[in-house]
Amino acid sequence: MGFIAFLKTQSIVHLLIGFVFVVSGLIINFIQLCTLVLWPINKQFYRRVNCRLAYSLWSQLVMLLEWWSGTECTLFSDEATVNTFGKEHVIIILNHNFEIDFLCGWTMTERFGVLGSSKVLAKKELLYVPLIGWTWYFLEIVFCKRKWEEDRDTVIEGLKRLADYPEYMWFLLYCEGTRFTETKHRISMEVAESKGLPKLKYHLLPRTKGFTTAVQCLRGTVSAVYDVTLNFRGNKNPSLLGILYGKKYEADMCVRRFPLEDIPQDEKEAANWLHKLYQEKDALQEMYNQEGKFPGQQFKPRRRPWTLLNFLFWATVLLSPLFTFGFGVFASGSPLLILAFLGFVGAASFGVRRLIGVTEIEKGSSYGNQEFKKKE
Repeated sequence: MGFIAFLKTQSIVHLLIGFVFVVSGLIINFIQLCTLVLWPINKQFYRRVNCRLAYSLWSQLVMLLEWWSGTECTLFSDEATVNTFGKEHVIIILNHNFEIDFLCGWTMTERFGVLGSSKVLAKKELLYVPLIGWTWYFLEIVFCKRKWEEDRDTVIEGLKRLADYPEYMWFLLYCEGTRFTETKHRISMEVAESKGLPKLKYHLLPRTKGFTTAVQCLRGTVSAVYDVTLNFRGNKNPSLLGILYGKKYEADMCVRRFPLEDIPQDEKEAANWLHKLYQEKDALQEMYNQEGKFPGQQFKPRRRPWTLLNFLFWATVLLSPLFTFGFGVFASGSPLLILAFLGFVGAASFGVRRLIGVTEIEKGSSYGNQEFKKKE
């Protein structure tokens, strides 16, 4: 094991990375709070500023994937589709099977220049998660309780507010509503059978309300829907902790572009279109399992240096005073100060671990277990 590989396995290094992320995130959140005064003066300038502030935070996670673990992301698509990336507003549909599926999506948005302006339809619980939810609030992310009768007006209002967004945005939808587990899949397929819908092998039954509403509200703004099917070579099931330990994965993403005018305007027909899409996604997963690759040309978008440079900037700004302070504490010889400092380090470690826990599949909600039994 080389020295760099050894460093990647050390808890103290993970703690320092977490410290940089958390403290820089709090600083960024404070700056975002200050930018609220810009909203009534110049809404579009406020949005552009917050896109770049969000980029400064999210790109630190992308840095871990691209530069720290060296994970490779390969696109399977066609040249015409790839040439549109980062040049139009789009809705992204991504399967929700892995802990780091969002991170693979982010690395693609970063490489095509839309990481800071990427959006998602997120569960409302995330709004109260420090850094993640707070940053999303300033980015005008649409939050929902995942109870349509309560969410309808909030979601429609949030989506319509994005109609004049000045930066090209990729709006991510997890149409399955929750991460795939065997228990959720079994319940989901029971629902599919009761509704006379074809069963899926690798996906949960898509929930259509969010998709049809997004298409209706963003029609005229969004140019296309990108369907993305993600898998990892070697049947790997990566985690954020694995990335933090420097484990390298190989992600394959099949991307298909559907012009928005090809998607029916009628809500019922659009829902049927989505169900058909998920049947096709299931077939793509089956093909991948059998052949080890998706159909289409292979593209490996070049990683950019900005994520690494951004992290090095924050690490330099934040770790220098931390090391100076820590040295001063231990040099003082005061047991009280030393214990207080160690307590702070322990609390920081716990906080970082809790943030990582947000991505873990086993820590996911029971949404799919309960809500799939209800009618959409």
